[in-house]
Amino acid sequence: MTTIEAGFAEVAERHRRELHVHCYCMLASFDAAEDAVQETFLRAWRGREGFARPGADGNVRAWLYKIATNVCLDQLRRESRRPAVSTTEVSWLQPYPDRLLDEIAPIAEEPETAAVNRETIELTFVIALQLLPPRQRAALIARDVLGWSASETAEALETSVAAANSALQRARATLKANLPERRTDWRAREIGAEERELLERFIDAHERCDAAAVVAVAAEDLRITMPPYPWLYDGVDAIAPLLDRAFGPEREGDWRLLPTSLNRMPAAASYLRRPGDAEFRAFKFDVLRVRDGRIAEITTFGPALFAACGLPETLALTP
Repeated sequence: MTTIEAGFAEVAERHRRELHVHCYCMLASFDAAEDAVQETFLRAWRGREGFARPGADGNVRAWLYKIATNVCLDQLRRESRRPAVSTTEVSWLQPYPDRLLDEIAPIAEEPETAAVNRETIELTFVIALQLLPPRQRAALIARDVLGWSASETAEALETSVAAANSALQRARATLKANLPERRTDWRAREIGAEERELLERFIDAHERCDAAAVVAVAAEDLRITMPPYPWLYDGVDAIAPLLDRAFGPEREGDWRLLPTSLNRMPAAASYLRRPGDAEFRAFKFDVLRVRDGRIAEITTFGPALFAACGLPETLALTP
């Protein structure tokens, strides 16, 4: 491997995680983002000779982001995936483990690299992004998430500054109409003590199969969605069948839950032990959005990302 190739590989790898998060915001899928990053590195490798240009080092990050953005746009075009028209239509949505988000931190050589905060990764925001046409989505992420200038955004999208600004304005208007009116519902902040306490109560209620205790921590207008399924449960009364199936006398088995966090939100990793089984097996994630001291929304995902969260696939029975 030449010096140029080795240097390119080192710098590119340094940006892998933040590029993955960028692609995730564009695509709302952890797996699709992984494919997009691989394609980004492949395209960058083909153009690696430019890496040796005088003064190129300082532009590598922006160059990689430009490639990644266009990879995502190409991927969306190939899939003919139209923007969602409602939040329940984001069937491709996957969560993002916080332990991987924590890999992104400022480094001395590139202080503009910043840790991912809650405002730009929370599920509410990621879902709202999917309501935007792809180029509007890319323009908004470039300006409002990455902090790029209008000219940098236009260059990345290979368009004019006026067109990039127009896309940004339309994107902001759509987000304003679809995000919570109170920005405190999705502001950048750490998971707080109140949320941790509600998560503990949620876990305890599940392990005791106590439906009443689950209802006690839920808001009256609790909303539950389960991507990739188009199911929507709106209101506490609507979840009665779910509670009976999970905790009633005909339930599938017993539960054990572990606390975790996804998309900078409190989450519970659920393990189910079916009758006759000697182990609890990975079953699902419940990601919680808390409002006014109650659980306002639960987004339920399958167990595919347990390993990415650093969680075991099975839990043994306690003596």
